[in-house]
Amino acid sequence: MPELEIHHKPRSEPQRPIPWHQYRQDVRHPWTLPFHHVEWYMRHVAWALSQWSLLQVLEHLGTFSILIAVVFYFREAPERRQIKQYQAWQVINTSQGKGGSGGRIEALRELNEDQVPLTGVDASGAFLQSVELKSANLVRANFSAADLRNANFSGSKLEDADLHSANFRNANLSYTDLASADLSDTDLTAADLSHADLRGANLQNATMDDADLAAVTLDEGTQLADATLLHVHNAPPTLLIKARQAGARVE
Repeated sequence: MPELEIHHKPRSEPQRPIPWHQYRQDVRHPWTLPFHHVEWYMRHVAWALSQWSLLQVLEHLGTFSILIAVVFYFREAPERRQIKQYQAWQVINTSQGKGGSGGRIEALRELNEDQVPLTGVDASGAFLQSVELKSANLVRANFSAADLRNANFSGSKLEDADLHSANFRNANLSYTDLASADLSDTDLTAADLSHADLRGANLQNATMDDADLAAVTLDEGTQLADATLLHVHNAPPTLLIKARQAGARVE
């Protein structure tokens, strides 16, 4: 393996300014002489300072300080991430059982972006409109009676989750695992449930009007008694048959 060669660009030493009598020969307009004299003088000052070794040392120290700061920044990144996650969990846990958001929308999103499992998280009764929880691990989570309108749960795991009486209007639940989840009395109006796993899910008295039900998966354990399915889109015939047999309202 060839050795890596590092070439350092040599530091160019500033040249001493020419004497004033030579400098002024290049001045075309006499009225600008005072300005050029100031310029010539400042060049001398800059050259004199460049010869001062202390300034060169300070320049190198400044560069070295920046390098040390960058090293410590990346070294402490895992610790900062842990602190941020701990603070997010504090927000979620201290808000349990309370209405409103309480910062939980941001806290849940940040934890999920860090790929932290949210198994069993309790956000019942919370105001979580438009929360982004795509591909989240929310097995056995509790979102009962939560306001989840326009939320994004696409590709998430919500197996055995307590979602009863939640408001999922216009929510994205596509490719979501809702196996054995309690969706009784939920509002799923205009929700995207395409490719969702509804095996063993409890959808009793749920409202699914205008919902997209393309390629949903269900089994004999899927409960649809008293559900409402008005003007649903792309619903599999087996789902509509099962819903009618369970006494659901289908049009």
